[in-house]
Amino acid sequence: MLTACATMGPPRPPSLNLPKPPSDLKGTRKGGTVTLTWTIPTVTTDRQAAHSFGPTRICRGLEPKLEQCGKPVGEVNHETNAPKPAGQKATASFTDPLPPQLESDNPTASAVYAIEVSNADGRSAGLSNQVKVPLIRTLSPPRDFSARVTGQGVVLTWTGEFPPASDFAPHYLYRVYRRLESSPQQALAGEAPLGTETSFSLTDASIEWQKTYEYRIETVTVIASEGKTTVQVEGDDSAAVKVFADDVFPPAVPSGLQAVFSGPGQQPFIDLIWSPVTDVDLDGYNVYRHEEGGTPVKVNSQLVKTPAYRDANVATGKNYFYSVSAVDVRGNESPRSEEASERVP
Repeated sequence: MLTACATMGPPRPPSLNLPKPPSDLKGTRKGGTVTLTWTIPTVTTDRQAAHSFGPTRICRGLEPKLEQCGKPVGEVNHETNAPKPAGQKATASFTDPLPPQLESDNPTASAVYAIEVSNADGRSAGLSNQVKVPLIRTLSPPRDFSARVTGQGVVLTWTGEFPPASDFAPHYLYRVYRRLESSPQQALAGEAPLGTETSFSLTDASIEWQKTYEYRIETVTVIASEGKTTVQVEGDDSAAVKVFADDVFPPAVPSGLQAVFSGPGQQPFIDLIWSPVTDVDLDGYNVYRHEEGGTPVKVNSQLVKTPAYRDANVATGKNYFYSVSAVDVRGNESPRSEEASERVP
């Protein structure tokens, strides 16, 4: 009778439960603040599920590469049981206010960041990937940024400053962002370089009428070095200005009005033609007529959709004077055009 026995392998060492260092750390700077983001580890260095985190230390240095964290500039505690959408990994972030003395006029100066995720015993498997953040000095936004609505769009104005003198000569520009009040998304409304002027004006013509917009402005420092990628560092935001794009502005006044009589051998009429108005919100035209010494009266019952009109309600021996106005989709009506006259023989 044969019997079999199982062969047991050598016992596995106990897990040290060291979270695997993140490899997707990202860093962005805006004004005097650096924001770091990363994915919270889900496994340990020995491929076990990561749990019972200790603090995540935020490391910052000025040397080209961090060898160790040293004295952290902050800590983050991960919420291991925080709910997250199915199939998505949990992320974390940290905001580091840069000490003003670290900002530099040297475009090559940078700070190096890394994070160190520890277990419940405060031990870690080392630093994450490292990211560099430029330390170039940024400029404050204008304090007199304002917005007003015109027929051409929202006109934004502010008083700028001359670029500061620097041996490294970075470039500066103003960048204006727009956000629809009902949306979290922002759009670029325009840019203007700093130069020899101090008074700035920018028209945002891409708005939609009858909506509320919020605008802000920032100063951007542009570092461009030969053979290297251009780096842009956004400064702090100005206070937001809010405007309601209320369309109370009429279309352009029609021009080129001509009146021509036709009648021999048929019912008499006067044909009117004029140059089309090109406003994008144009809805149509009104035609006005009067006899000599009379008051202009609108002769069309519905808006005229094309730049032409035939007036068949004319009488022999009368002299008629015509003018035309343009009307937009919100009912704003332009002033009347210059008159054109024609006599019915």
